[in-house]
Amino acid sequence: MADKVTTQWKGDMVFESDNPRWDSIMMDASEEFGGTNSGMAPKAMMLSSLAGCSGLDVVSVLKKMRIKIDDFKMIVEGELTDEHPKYYHKVSVDYHFYGKDLNENKIKSAVDLSVEKYCGVMEMFRHFAEIKIDIHYHNK
Repeated sequence: MADKVTTQWKGDMVFESDNPRWDSIMMDASEEFGGTNSGMAPKAMMLSSLAGCSGLDVVSVLKKMRIKIDDFKMIVEGELTDEHPKYYHKVSVDYHFYGKDLNENKIKSAVDLSVEKYCGVMEMFRHFAEIKIDIHYHNK
């Protein structure tokens, strides 16, 4: 199995990248680097990919466990190296679960399965970054 994207320069610092299953994604540099902030920064998109990959796993596992939650979000932060080429060498992923009488053990198990077994993006990040995971339960 493989993915393929085509990325087209749209002028200035803007690029449009197609997606194998959806519409295109716009990327742009910040104004500081000659861009117009009209799209996502490529490195930040990597953090979104990490959250999306793990989030899909967690929701799928919780569904199979028949665990109900009202809401779920992830906050992913990456710390870049000082020297070029700058890359994320430290990443934190905070999982926030909201609901009534949350089953913390099963939720933790779902997160652990994603982090340790299923999320391929998490595995890619492990090759270049130290990853810190935290789970936050917000019971109503």
